[in-house]
Amino acid sequence: MKRSFIAFSVVVVVVCGWFTELGLCSEEDNLIKMKLGGVHDCKGSQNSAEIESLARFAVQEHNKKQNSLLEFARVLKAKEQVVAGTLYHLTLEAVDAGKKKIYEAKVWVKPWMNFKQLQEFKHTEDGPSFTSSDLGVKRGP
Repeated sequence: MKRSFIAFSVVVVVVCGWFTELGLCSEEDNLIKMKLGGVHDCKGSQNSAEIESLARFAVQEHNKKQNSLLEFARVLKAKEQVVAGTLYHLTLEAVDAGKKKIYEAKVWVKPWMNFKQLQEFKHTEDGPSFTSSDLGVKRGP
């Protein structure tokens, strides 16, 4: 009886650790919470090396597909969605003919298959290259 309980516990820990590594769940306050399907803020900073690399990949792929010459500037916002892999929703700034513009991109990643694909890349309304929150300023009276 003791052995089967210990074996079961080991399997649960291993599976939860594997799910955590794949991004299917995260450990928070000693509870394992599943995050399937919903769009969530990316773990860590939006300017992490991994997120910046994905944004650069998105711009490069867009340039190849559209025969354009956008130049990556920075990541403004990053979210992730667990699917068969992870779908990253990126808002980024790129330079087009000397003018900074805002784009939204979706990059699908399956690391266990060495798979990365640009799903969507579109121009959004141009806004300032920084926001009041970048400056630590609140709007209003």
